[in-house]
Amino acid sequence: MDETEFWQLIDSSREAAEGDPEEQADALVERLVALDPDSVVDFARHFESRDSRAYTWDLWAAAGILLGGASDDAFDNFRSWLIGQGREVFEGALHDPDHLADLLDAFDDEVDGDAEELGYAADEAYEQLTGAEMPDLGLPPQPREPLGTYLDLDDDRVLAERFPQLWDRYGT
Repeated sequence: MDETEFWQLIDSSREAAEGDPEEQADALVERLVALDPDSVVDFARHFESRDSRAYTWDLWAAAGILLGGASDDAFDNFRSWLIGQGREVFEGALHDPDHLADLLDAFDDEVDGDAEELGYAADEAYEQLTGAEMPDLGLPPQPREPLGTYLDLDDDRVLAERFPQLWDRYGT
């Protein structure tokens, strides 16, 4: 599976779910079980490598602004949600998290920003196809600390200065 096929699966599942993260996870599992197990493993590698790329202080801060705070678990789920938004939003957010203010049409912290199930879709599909757990993906472990320069996620002044667009639109 190449990168284009990965993003096509993400996009088609999001469109089928009309933006609902839980329904997107279900739609993604449906699409993945139609593939062979090796393709599901490839999909999982693509997903996990993007999840690791998004493990940055800047994106954690952006998640905190959008969600009104983000614990470790909330940030994990936010990264899955961000991948689920598709290539344009994901890559745009990686390039400059402040651009999420422009990239997102709307953000409802009651529904958006949490896609825990999406992060497990490949595991579920693989298990349905094979009856076994997903094999090791052979990827390097996620860094112990987020990438980039540390940000005090509790300092509103720092967040407002670093992410003016996001802060103006979603800050408290």
